[in-house]
Amino acid sequence: MRGRSFQIFSMLALVLMLGACTNKDKGGVVGDGSLGAEDRVQVSDGIDRSGLGGVTPGTQQDLVVNVGDRVFFGYDQFDLTPEARGTVERQAQWMKTHQNVTVIVEGHCDERGTREYNLALGEKRAMAVRNYLIANGVAPNRVQTISYGKERPVILGSDNTSWAQNRRGVLVVQ
Repeated sequence: MRGRSFQIFSMLALVLMLGACTNKDKGGVVGDGSLGAEDRVQVSDGIDRSGLGGVTPGTQQDLVVNVGDRVFFGYDQFDLTPEARGTVERQAQWMKTHQNVTVIVEGHCDERGTREYNLALGEKRAMAVRNYLIANGVAPNRVQTISYGKERPVILGSDNTSWAQNRRGVLVVQ
């Protein structure tokens, strides 16, 4: 139970950290799915500033709380599991509701493998999510991808639990 609480806390901390800064290319692959394209991304903090309390619709916080911002992959895999497809379908519906929202899909890997291999695998994971969003009715120009490979683990550790949490695709509202 304690380990699960730590994981949840770590994931919330990551979301808050991502929302608090400008995200620039730091060695990852950025673009619309083509390797080598570069772009800069302003990450929305998703914090409700309306004074009304609750979650502001169309923000990162709204996505995390009401839909889920990430899917997980098996070891050395980039295909979407049935559970992941369900999450991406909900994300696509959320994006159809919030027509002004654009996103970047981040592809991440665990620490095993070379930097180059994991950048390529992270790109395949991000593209799998992007392609499924598009197949579910999201306009292609609203979805970019970036691969961070193994460079941005959400949980530090060299065990199956840590590795499973780090093999992920994350939707980030721009």
